Amino acid sequence: MKEKSDKKETAKKKKKAAAPKAPKAPPKTPKKAAKKTAKKAAPSPRKPSKKTAAQTETAAAEAPRKKAETQAHPHRSLYQDFDALSEYLTEVSGKSQEVLREFAVRNQDMRRYTGELPADPLNVGEAFQEMLKGLSIDPGAVMQRQFNLWGDYAKLMANQSRRMAGEEVRPTIEPAKGDKRFAHPAWNENPMLDFVKQSYLIFARWLETTIAQLEFEDEHEKKKAEFFTRQFIDAFAPSNFAMLNPEVIEATLESKGENLLKGLRNLLEDIDRGHGELAIRQADLDYFKLGENVATTPGKVVFQNEIFQLIQYSPTTETVAKTPMLIIPPWINKFYILDLQPQNSFIHWLVDQGRTVFVMSWVNPGPELRDKTFEDYIKQGLFEALGAVKQATGEEKADAIGYCIGGTMLSTALALMAKQGDHRVNSATFFTAQADFKESGDLLLFVDDEQLDAIEKQMDAAGGVLEGRAMATTFNMLRSNDLIWSFVIDNYLKGKDPARFDLLFWNSDATRMPKNVHLFYLREFYQHNRLAEGEMVMDNCRLDLSEVDVPIFMQAGETDHIAPHNSVYRTARLFASGDNDNVEFMLAGSGHIAGVINHPDKHKYHHSTNKRLPATLEEWKAGAERHPGSWWPYWIEWLNKVSPGKVPARQPGDGGLSIIEDAPGGYVKVKA
Repeated sequence: MKEKSDKKETAKKKKKAAAPKAPKAPPKTPKKAAKKTAKKAAPSPRKPSKKTAAQTETAAAEAPRKKAETQAHPHRSLYQDFDALSEYLTEVSGKSQEVLREFAVRNQDMRRYTGELPADPLNVGEAFQEMLKGLSIDPGAVMQRQFNLWGDYAKLMANQSRRMAGEEVRPTIEPAKGDKRFAHPAWNENPMLDFVKQSYLIFARWLETTIAQLEFEDEHEKKKAEFFTRQFIDAFAPSNFAMLNPEVIEATLESKGENLLKGLRNLLEDIDRGHGELAIRQADLDYFKLGENVATTPGKVVFQNEIFQLIQYSPTTETVAKTPMLIIPPWINKFYILDLQPQNSFIHWLVDQGRTVFVMSWVNPGPELRDKTFEDYIKQGLFEALGAVKQATGEEKADAIGYCIGGTMLSTALALMAKQGDHRVNSATFFTAQADFKESGDLLLFVDDEQLDAIEKQMDAAGGVLEGRAMATTFNMLRSNDLIWSFVIDNYLKGKDPARFDLLFWNSDATRMPKNVHLFYLREFYQHNRLAEGEMVMDNCRLDLSEVDVPIFMQAGETDHIAPHNSVYRTARLFASGDNDNVEFMLAGSGHIAGVINHPDKHKYHHSTNKRLPATLEEWKAGAERHPGSWWPYWIEWLNKVSPGKVPARQPGDGGLSIIEDAPGGYVKVKA
């Protein structure tokens, strides 16, 4: 047995000797050597102590509960994937440099736009200054109220500690009902985000109430301070910051950072499109085409002069009302808000009701019209439109609709016509229009001498016109969360494509305004309220709305922030202050746009009616009857009563006016 074993061992040695030798391993690098040394030096693993074992046992027992909690509240862990998030942000940072370089090459001389790029495109600095000015009114009162703020923060900290200990606690403060900024579940489920949200809400409430309680010598200055404080609060909401917005974090993780890169491109495109100023896109500006998918109701341009085109729409019924209808839209924006698409077009619906409809399409004025006046817009605009309607139909009178500033002009014109014995208007309907501006809301904040002088200088620098973007920005500031910051988040942080939303497309299609027309409107109506006070003089006539004796129908919107319904009600009572007993006020659900554009087929909102016009709006509301749905059918019944009679349908071009071009015409297509 021993002999056999020796033979085997000898064979093994021979085989090993015959085998090729493996190359020697390369020498260890210092790093590897250090690792090996450290490994050797490391103490041998010990058995876990009783404490460690207990902790391990507790962790194992807690694991199912934590898993169930994560499934129930998935957004609590939203911020835990820091490695992936930092990787994406690093990659986007490098790519963004390339995007910026490309933009710089394309626009090598950005100063050609406005002299220099705006440092504060969203006017946050102005809001901050106005807020500080307000706080400086009474430093003692502000310091005293600091204790309230500290007390609220102490409650928040105590609640947060209890929550971290696993206790269910009620929030110290909650967002207002309908505040979309904090709709994502993570704002409640993630303790860090919930703490940030509540801290912001506490400070916002403190700041607003502090400004509201301070004693100002000038009420106008107080309202300015309150308004700009709200602007500042809205600007610094945590939802406006990428790393605090859970929707942005989700988008970043899902797209591996592409949302931020696309958002940067969107931002640069908007600066480029705004010629150096930030022009936030609210809608897909390339998708909508006038006459193709908006403003499509068939009709013809039958008259034009240097400030407007007149469109006559083709009938859809065999007979029509004897009295034609003339619509006077605001020149502050374009008429096709009343003709967006067939399913929501007021003009299309009105044609279907058997009315011969004409609409004024105002020119988008350039510096050549800088000297036009408000009186020119009445005489060369409204009066010539009435004359053209008579030529087209042979009728002596027309029913008129005035929308917003178009309604303000219609009120002024009616008062002038009453003085001059001009009876060409059969009835007047007003959509969210004011003639009494005493309670006209936050827009009053922009009409003090200082700001009007600044606007005048701005218009002089632009050649005698107010650029459309300037007025659009002012209107957007009235609802900054909805019309500014939501788009900043969607466009620049989430990197979304602009929505294909007809209303927002129209809202972005701004118009310019001649200097004299706009300043007259701001000074004479908003600042001095001369028409309502009986102090406005035009064509050597002192105007008095109580002398207007045509049937009046006034529509207002419950949540209108541009023409508040209390202001519109005051206007209705002005018309009814004389012998005119045919004045009706109607209050629609929603605001300045949706309160007007509410097709009956949509079955949306509501409207309230009351035939009486008592001394106060509160009394009117107390006696009003509320109805579901659109107010259009109610109004058309009123119109049919005050404007009866039928004639065969009229076609554009059949009367005394020739066809110039197809609707919507060329004026409305001019971009500001």
